[in-house]
Amino acid sequence: MSIEQAVPADLSARIRAAEPNLGGALRDVAQYILADLPGTMHASIGELATGAGTSPATITRFCRAIGLESYRELKLAIAEELGRNTVNPALNVGAGIEPNDDMERVAAVVISADLQAIQHTAAQLDLDEVDEAAKAITRARRVDVIGTGGSGTSATELQLRLHRIGCPVWVWTENHLAETSAHLLGSDDVAVGISHTGSTRETVEPMAIAREQGATTIAITNRAQSPLAKLADHVLTTAALETSFRHGGLAARHSQLVVVDCLYIRVAQLSGDRASNALNRTAGITRAHAYRERS
Repeated sequence: MSIEQAVPADLSARIRAAEPNLGGALRDVAQYILADLPGTMHASIGELATGAGTSPATITRFCRAIGLESYRELKLAIAEELGRNTVNPALNVGAGIEPNDDMERVAAVVISADLQAIQHTAAQLDLDEVDEAAKAITRARRVDVIGTGGSGTSATELQLRLHRIGCPVWVWTENHLAETSAHLLGSDDVAVGISHTGSTRETVEPMAIAREQGATTIAITNRAQSPLAKLADHVLTTAALETSFRHGGLAARHSQLVVVDCLYIRVAQLSGDRASNALNRTAGITRAHAYRERS
């Protein structure tokens, strides 16, 4: 179940998320469609196959690979995306930033990309999976959060939030330490792996160990068919819109934090008095450290 009344995830975002897991011919189709959405919308299946250098049967396989039943559904999805961009031009700023662009253009591209990434994440996020993941964290003896590079920042953010409400949680951004801790987990524990690609070895390998030890595994990733997702009992997917100078994990940060925030809030709800007491006991810390000017 996804968030109601959210902006639907655009077809182009769905294709970009699936592209790394597609075979050669299917990937060629993906790149051809992304390069010319309007042209694809007006093309017959035969014309698209010719343009992409493949066959109509491959186009049909591509549609099914991204979760659509037919080429007709593909064209309808393109029409819906282009229609939203026409109604709301702010969504159609584009992802390119040129060296000579002024600050107004830079801000428009960055803000539009971040808003779309958050909206697309909200539209496709499986709330039942978030709920089950939160329940597992709430009852866990111990929670390990694993992430490296850019995703390590999101992993640290989740650890800080859960720690604040009294959750027994550790964060690991270094492979050897993560693997050591994973070997010590058991069936009463939870391991959360965060990786934009879902294929980062430093995250996947500790998560595989955690699964072998019987821990409940949770993946936060942009790719639902990635190695990390295949190791997870619960998969929470993100969506990202890349721009000039922000690719991969850098573009995914806001999307990851949306998922982290939803997960944290649900754990706080389910934790009841534990979360409330922890927040009350720590509420005065920042005030006590506020700078006071000398009179």
